[in-house]
Amino acid sequence: MARLRIIFFGTAELACHGLLALAQSSAFEVAAVVTQPDRPKGRNLNLHSSPVKTIATQRQLAVLQPERARSEQFFQELSRLQPDLIVVAAYGQILPKQILDLPRFGCLNIHASLLPKYRGAAPVQWALLNDEPETGVTMMKMDEGLDTGDILSQQATPIGADDDATTLHHRLGAIGADLLVKTIPDYVADKLLARKQSDEGASYARKITKEDGRLDWNQPARALWNRVRALVPWPGAYTFLSSEPGPQLLKLWQADVAGQSSAAPGEVVEAGKNEIVIACGQQSLRILVLQREGGRRLNAPEFLAGHPLTPGQRLN
Repeated sequence: MARLRIIFFGTAELACHGLLALAQSSAFEVAAVVTQPDRPKGRNLNLHSSPVKTIATQRQLAVLQPERARSEQFFQELSRLQPDLIVVAAYGQILPKQILDLPRFGCLNIHASLLPKYRGAAPVQWALLNDEPETGVTMMKMDEGLDTGDILSQQATPIGADDDATTLHHRLGAIGADLLVKTIPDYVADKLLARKQSDEGASYARKITKEDGRLDWNQPARALWNRVRALVPWPGAYTFLSSEPGPQLLKLWQADVAGQSSAAPGEVVEAGKNEIVIACGQQSLRILVLQREGGRRLNAPEFLAGHPLTPGQRLN
C-alpha cells in the first residue's frame, strides 16, 4: 500500500509528539509541515521558531509559515503538494473550508480534551482551573465549526494532584500521538464509525490572558491552588505584596492547600519554620516555590532567607 501523504499543521509544544509519530512511521509521508511564522520573544525580541518548526527542521521536512492560512497563495502551495490527509494539532489559526475540503480524506484534529467539553484554545488550562478529575484527547474529523466535528476516537487520563499545565500538556501530547497513528489507518479504511458531537455538555475554553494569573485571595484555597498549577509556565499565577516604597509583584510557581485560618484573606499566616502560608476565603494556601519580579525562582526557605515576611503582611 502506498504511503499516505500528510501535511501537518501545528505550532505549540503539544503538537510535537504527533509530528514525530508521523515522521517516524513507515506508513506515512509528511509532505510538509505548516506552522506559525517566527515571532519576537524575550527581552531582546529576537525571532524564535515554534517548537514544531524546530522538530520539522531537525527531521529535514519542508516547512511553510503563512501569516494567514486563508490566503489564496498559501492554498495554491498546499494544492501543489496533493495531500491525502491533513492533520492539525495546536496550530493557532482556523482553517477555511477550501483547505478542509482539499485532501481526499479531509482534515483530522488532535484536540486536548474529551469533546464536547472544552472546545477552544486552552482546554488543558481550563480543565485544571475547573478542578476536573480527568481530561483526555479526542481525534476529530474537522468541519467549519470550532472543534465541533465528528469524533473518531478518544482516550481519557486522570488529572493527578501532582499535575500542572506543563506535565498535562506533555502527557496529552504523547497520548494524542499514539491515538493518531492508531486512528488514521482505520479511518482511511472506513472502519471507524464517526460519532456526532452533542451540544449537551459542550463548553468553551477561551484563550488564557495575562490577567487570568492574578490571584483573588477571597477565593477558596483549592481554587487558587488550581490556578497556580493551571497557568504554568504562562502567564504564571501572581499577586502583590504590600511593601514600601510600593507593592512587589510575586509569582507563585508551586503551592498546596493548607488548613483553616481565622486571618483575613490575603494575610500572611505563617512565614517561619521554612514555610509561607497565606489565608484564603476558605482554608489557606502554602506557597512552595515563588519568584520576585526580576529575581529567580526560589523555594520558600530560600525566599525567606533573603526576603523575610511577617505574619499580618498582606498580599492582594
